[in-house]
Amino acid sequence: MAFCKSCGQDIGTSSFCPQCGSSQGAAAAPVANPVAPPTEGIQENVAGLLCYIAGWISGLIFLLIDRRPFVRFHAVQSIGLNIGMVVIYMAVAFSFVMLHFLHLGFLALAVYPLLGVFILVVWVFMMYKAYQHEKFMLPIIGNIAEGMAGK
Repeated sequence: MAFCKSCGQDIGTSSFCPQCGSSQGAAAAPVANPVAPPTEGIQENVAGLLCYIAGWISGLIFLLIDRRPFVRFHAVQSIGLNIGMVVIYMAVAFSFVMLHFLHLGFLALAVYPLLGVFILVVWVFMMYKAYQHEKFMLPIIGNIAEGMAGK
């Protein structure tokens, strides 16, 4: 049931009060709250660390949803780091195929684990630097990330 704003008479669904004739007006539309960014509650250093967690996927997610320059830098650098790792693995694999034909394929048994440990160390180091709120720039990739993320 609706009641008149002036006299309190039951007005039903009408827009004017049948007793006093005052206009009831349209109900005030609810004020829309501004939409907060999805990463609003995450601190910059934690968001920077999370850019590296799932490789290029988490980097791409943070690149698309976060607008803070620090987070965008680490997101782009994470994507570049993962692309660089794939390129290095492919180059090493191709060279080992060539060495296999020269009967030197046993070198892969020593180099692949070392390459894996090196990449793990770089990955953890980048997460640590992001958590410390530092913009550590990797060679080549860091300059590209700085340009793409904006200053």
